[in-house]
Amino acid sequence: MTMSRQTRVFHLLQLAHSALFRTADHRLRVQAGISASQLGVLFVLANSDGLPITAIADALNMGYSSLTGLVDRMSRRQLVRRESSTEDGRVQRVFIEPAGRETAERALLSVKRINAELLKPFSSTERRAIERFLVHVSENAAAIVAAGNPYDEAAAGQKNRRKES
Repeated sequence: MTMSRQTRVFHLLQLAHSALFRTADHRLRVQAGISASQLGVLFVLANSDGLPITAIADALNMGYSSLTGLVDRMSRRQLVRRESSTEDGRVQRVFIEPAGRETAERALLSVKRINAELLKPFSSTERRAIERFLVHVSENAAAIVAAGNPYDEAAAGQKNRRKES
């Protein structure tokens, strides 16, 4: 695979992510009054309620501070509630509220339809390859970026040249 082809994959991923999530986020805000990120939190909690904020952040690959603000906004809208952990008062657990569960259930059908539309033009073999690719990227993103970052190599070379001087 040539360098231009690898760059194109990265670029196409960025374009696809931006287009899909911008459109989904807009539609969710209009139809359900929530963002795609908020829906992600609701889906995580619908499957495993009472998680610490750090576990939700890990599940969604979000920064802890970003998620804290998101949960605060969701809490004000009574979609979720926060409680201090009984085991460790420093830990905040997040629980889905009835309005949040109802929102997640209503949105689930839309998400299933989006998934079906995304995969519609592909055979079952291609669908499995797409899934493997996306899982590979999400599980190995740091290593992929580190391996393909010429700036790291250039910086290391500059440090070595300075040491030799």
